[in-house]
Amino acid sequence: MELVLGPLEARVIGCLIEKEISTPDQYPLSLNALVNACNQKSNRDPVLELEELQIRAVVDELIRKRLVVNTAGFNARVPRYQHRFCNTEFGDLKFDAQALGIVCELLLRGPQTPGELRSRTNRLCQFEDVTQVDAVLHELMEQGPYVVKLAREPGKRESRFAHLFSGEVSGVASDEVSAYSGREPGGSGANGSNAALAERVETLEEEISELRGQVAALSARLDELTS
Repeated sequence: MELVLGPLEARVIGCLIEKEISTPDQYPLSLNALVNACNQKSNRDPVLELEELQIRAVVDELIRKRLVVNTAGFNARVPRYQHRFCNTEFGDLKFDAQALGIVCELLLRGPQTPGELRSRTNRLCQFEDVTQVDAVLHELMEQGPYVVKLAREPGKRESRFAHLFSGEVSGVASDEVSAYSGREPGGSGANGSNAALAERVETLEEEISELRGQVAALSARLDELTS
């Protein structure tokens, strides 16, 4: 991918996408609102304490890259910033609501599991279950790739996924490395399909296990109430 965002550029773009969706009446954002969004303590990782001058410098660079525009005009007393990162007539990067919600969360919080993404995107888009999140993630892996699966951390049940808008990432899952190495440009490759299927089966098994636990807890509670 030719597009490479620095860490603060990713934070700014993520904030602009988030506010465009969640608070459209306040979008495009003023510089002060953008600073507050970047320093927000909820739904951010890491939590930052950036100064206005730092955000202004990042915004100026994004304007130079044509990824942000001042919709109020440069002579306005209060500039208002809008992203041109995706879903505009100015570029080829297009995402539906679910893919955009996932990309936004990955820009704001870094690598996350499908389960984390499902719960954290609920103010941006809707997913019926974790399997649907997993399917969108694999579409993003096939299309760009825009997303990559990381190797599972010790003691963790789910693998995390990371965006590739800031360049290559370390710790890519071994099955994904082999899948990409055997993939023709623009194609998915058999290894990629097998890896996607295995991940979805694993996700379903985890959901079934959780549902069994919930049923057992409800059954025990019912026995207590009727005894």
